Amino acid sequence: MSKIKFIGVKKAFPGHGAEAVIALDGIDLGIGQDEFVSVVGPSGCGKSTLLYLLGGFLELSAGQILVDGKPVTEPSPERGIVFQHFALFPWKTVMGNVEFGLAESGMPKDERRAVAQRYIDMVKLTGFEHSFPNRLSGGMQQRVALARTLACDPDVLLMDEPFGALDAQTRHILQQELLEIWRRQKKTVLFVTHDVREAVILSERVVVLSARPGRIKAVLDTKLGADAPRTAVEDLCETIWSLLREEMALTA
Repeated sequence: MSKIKFIGVKKAFPGHGAEAVIALDGIDLGIGQDEFVSVVGPSGCGKSTLLYLLGGFLELSAGQILVDGKPVTEPSPERGIVFQHFALFPWKTVMGNVEFGLAESGMPKDERRAVAQRYIDMVKLTGFEHSFPNRLSGGMQQRVALARTLACDPDVLLMDEPFGALDAQTRHILQQELLEIWRRQKKTVLFVTHDVREAVILSERVVVLSARPGRIKAVLDTKLGADAPRTAVEDLCETIWSLLREEMALTA
């Protein structure tokens, strides 16, 4: 049984003229409990829109999204989201940012401080609890954003190009740390990225969307295992790139 189901999902936005802009159309997809799924596709194909629909931040134009069999109608702490651009509160310290959702839920101060510290330690920011975001590197800020989301213990983790603004070395380190956290925490993850290699390395399946309106062009099994030869990774990347090139050629 799927943890998440997209059933005939369509999203249209008002256009500048009389016609609406259709971002997504006819999306049917199931995501299993604790599965890590990435979404790739040409720019403007609706990858982030799909994520925000699941998050409950946008209304559907047609279809249904179910989580544990219940329709998504609004945001929920059960679906935590990590954005590309950190979205930290600049006036709060690392501890203050990580504690924020816990405080909003009414958790007592001593308890939330202990929970926040556990996740700060988990993302390897021990010693930076009293630092403000402007004193942290981009990679450190994204660690804070991840800790803040994980501290609320969501069942589903939504990630919108969370490493896209980082340098290659920091990105690689955080990819590995995200995998370690996911293996320990075992959450259902929907991960949006432009980076095909990132999708292949992190995910169990990769969903390839077509050019707008976004439709599912292919779903590939990418569960290679830690001992997979480099050629297997490269072959999968090339397969996905060939699918993407076909779609990009249609919009050229």
